[in-house]
Amino acid sequence: MPSKGSIKCRHLGVVDYQKTWQQMQDFTDSRQHDTEDELWFLQHPSVYTLGKNGKIEHLLNSADIPVVNSDRGGQVTYHGPGQIVVYTLLDLARLKMGVRDLVTLIEQTIVELLASYDVEAYAKPDAPGVYVNDAKIAALGLRVRKGCSFHGLALNVDMDMEPFSRINPCGYEGLEVTQLKSFIKNIRISDVADNLQQRLLNNIGKKGL
Repeated sequence: MPSKGSIKCRHLGVVDYQKTWQQMQDFTDSRQHDTEDELWFLQHPSVYTLGKNGKIEHLLNSADIPVVNSDRGGQVTYHGPGQIVVYTLLDLARLKMGVRDLVTLIEQTIVELLASYDVEAYAKPDAPGVYVNDAKIAALGLRVRKGCSFHGLALNVDMDMEPFSRINPCGYEGLEVTQLKSFIKNIRISDVADNLQQRLLNNIGKKGL
């Protein structure tokens, strides 16, 4: 049986949302007590996704961007190139974590990551995600099945932000959205992903001790 801190990291590149979503479900449904936890780092082609209880009225104008009804928590969000998506495929029961613990851990990890770039960020207790100057820089959406989590986080790094103007991000009308490129001009998404990976592994490892 893997140790509580044993996690496999996969870097998948730019991959289709629906195909990856199906792979997450298959992984979660087939995993056993001794299945190693995994973190999937990837980007998606442009897509709007609605959470399980998402309201279509928060999608103002999808135009030519596909819309997918997902089974994650949360409302509507946008994924696109230049955004780091991390899917957290974790056995929460084995880690002795609840979903609120995982949300807090992810938020704190992103805050730490941004602080390493001298960007001051914070979480909001009533609106999951991470914010800089009241603008959202990272979104969270999770699902737990059989004590195991899937879906995860999306961090805006260096992307075309226009599609966010066509939704009420995460169901909040008028919510501003930002990205790391707005604060750090010479930023490489691969470097940010490596930084985020190390911090996630470290913080999940602390929880799993």
